[in-house]
Amino acid sequence: MSGEISPTGKQSGPGSPPELRASHADRDRVVDVLRIAAGDGLLTAEELDERLETALSARTLSELAVLTTDLPAVSTAADGTAVEASAVKDVVRIEQVFSGAVERTGRWVLPRRLELAVTWCDVTLDLTEAVITQDTLRIDVAMSGKSLTLITRPGVEVDVDGLTLVHCKLRHRRTRTPSDTPTTLRVELVGHKAHGNVVVRPPRRTFGQWLLRRPASLSAGA
Repeated sequence: MSGEISPTGKQSGPGSPPELRASHADRDRVVDVLRIAAGDGLLTAEELDERLETALSARTLSELAVLTTDLPAVSTAADGTAVEASAVKDVVRIEQVFSGAVERTGRWVLPRRLELAVTWCDVTLDLTEAVITQDTLRIDVAMSGKSLTLITRPGVEVDVDGLTLVHCKLRHRRTRTPSDTPTTLRVELVGHKAHGNVVVRPPRRTFGQWLLRRPASLSAGA
């Protein structure tokens, strides 16, 4: 599910098998690496333009490989986009007591492990646009009061078997997806949650989506 961007093709010699051809996705991934490197100051504007031109016209993986060999490794997210290896943290710990809500929404990079040490604060972890760089996310929960809400998307499975609930309600609403939908992320909730709620649900429908799902008879009479 995640990997290094730099493809390692070799020059083919006499009698060796033909080189692997580069796909549009291969070119796009290298372009992402080059743009990230330029944004970090590793490439000048001239170097970026030159390498981009070469990447977009490359026919084989070996032609792409030489463009990133002198750059830091970059990982691939589940959706194929490039993410700096330094942006993927091993552990992120959130500590909060009797204060405002904790929210992680939009395009945020998932760590390999998340620790929640929270007392009487709502926590919302929205995974609908999150950047997935590994197949498992472990969330260690040490939380009292209020609600812990996970908003999922197709391909995200949440396992709550390792979570101990004390005076706490669990509402686990699974996303309706075709049976052949691959699992892109498994979320493991472990630890202890006392009082309040744990909610696992898909995104709320917009008013337009709600109207489209209404029975035809009701829509006609509206």
